[in-house]
Amino acid sequence: MLDLPGEFSARMKLQLGAEYPAFEQSYLLPPKKAIRVNTLKISVEAFKKITPFALSPTPWEPSGFFVEGDGLGKTVLHAAGAYYVQEPSAMSVVPWLDIKEGERVLDLCSAPGGKGTQIAQYMHGKGTLVLNEPVPSRRDILAQNVERLGIKNAAITCADPAFLAGIFENYFDKILVDAPCSGEGMFKKERNAIPEWSPQNVFACAARQGDILSAADVMLCGGGRLVYSTCTFSPEEDENQIENFLKSHSGYKLLEMRKLLPHKIQGEGHFFAVLQKTDGSRAADFRKLTPSIPKKCDLHSYREWESATLSTAVNNLILDGDVLFSFEDGAEDLASAFPGKDRWMIKQSLFLGRLDSKSRAPFSPSHAFATRLSKDDANSVEVDESTALSYLRGLTFNCLAELKGWYLVTYMGLPLGWCKAVNGIAKNHLPKGLRI
Repeated sequence: MLDLPGEFSARMKLQLGAEYPAFEQSYLLPPKKAIRVNTLKISVEAFKKITPFALSPTPWEPSGFFVEGDGLGKTVLHAAGAYYVQEPSAMSVVPWLDIKEGERVLDLCSAPGGKGTQIAQYMHGKGTLVLNEPVPSRRDILAQNVERLGIKNAAITCADPAFLAGIFENYFDKILVDAPCSGEGMFKKERNAIPEWSPQNVFACAARQGDILSAADVMLCGGGRLVYSTCTFSPEEDENQIENFLKSHSGYKLLEMRKLLPHKIQGEGHFFAVLQKTDGSRAADFRKLTPSIPKKCDLHSYREWESATLSTAVNNLILDGDVLFSFEDGAEDLASAFPGKDRWMIKQSLFLGRLDSKSRAPFSPSHAFATRLSKDDANSVEVDESTALSYLRGLTFNCLAELKGWYLVTYMGLPLGWCKAVNGIAKNHLPKGLRI
């Protein structure tokens, strides 16, 4: 049994009444593990044919499955972006956004990216997806997950919600607020949350959540849908939060509200509420604070690399210094919403690489570029599992002597990263921080 804070237990006894013993007993069981197949790269049926795991469907998400075992984040398929490791009950929230292709969607508190990347699957690469994380270190983790899963239509921002509200008034069709909370529902999975718990932290979280919801209200268009979620049990952060929001923000209708309790489901604690905005309009555009990023035309070295490596040309190129980007689905315009140097608060998800005219390799492709390609998009080298594991450890491997230049390393057709073939040796270009 976990050593739960006494005051937390007392609060839960009042909240659950006769159900409390069953709730307490649930902490004797190990946390359930689950993965979500990344349908942007592989279908569920195709994944079932190659997965090393025994899969049992989750009740909330068609691409979600309960799994057993350890090391879920250290397989070749994980590195290739074929799946995302996600707490099972956390998958229950995103389907309630009722996302349609082509919509504008905001995940306001997105790191580490479980729900944001789940949203991307429902968007099928169409429309505008903004994933915001105010904490820079957590934003970087979010960016790594977006990169690994090969999401093309997402822009990642690192800004306070109130700042974003000044730019995106009435702009988004759907907004998810997966609010920072006291984490009561994750005690079994995240044991470091137990000593950090206190009633004072519950109240502090509730106050911050109210501010975030107010910012979300400004950014949601008329007729739009707002889904609020937490991984906590406290009424101050859950039911009371929604009640207070509805009292202070007119023009909303509550469509659904649920609390998932660990003694009733195969998963940890979760809460969500679904709100429809009945008043207001939909903005045609957002507020631009700076001119668009200037396009530069000195791309000869890149085009030479592209002609030798890729099967098709990449469009909408922008060169900023020595950094080359390609923007899709309105992402270029989104960059113009941030002033001066802060425009790169928005990390574009199509970072292609760097140009260096003084180097023997005038263009060096980024790992992010590799994750967005398929084996048919570029010169590629298919490897077996043993070679793939060696590659993921940062090692070189043997290849055909006639191969020369940049190649996409693939496993079961899924991209792992770049290598550079020279004299029968494939030199490893997987970033050091991603090696296992």
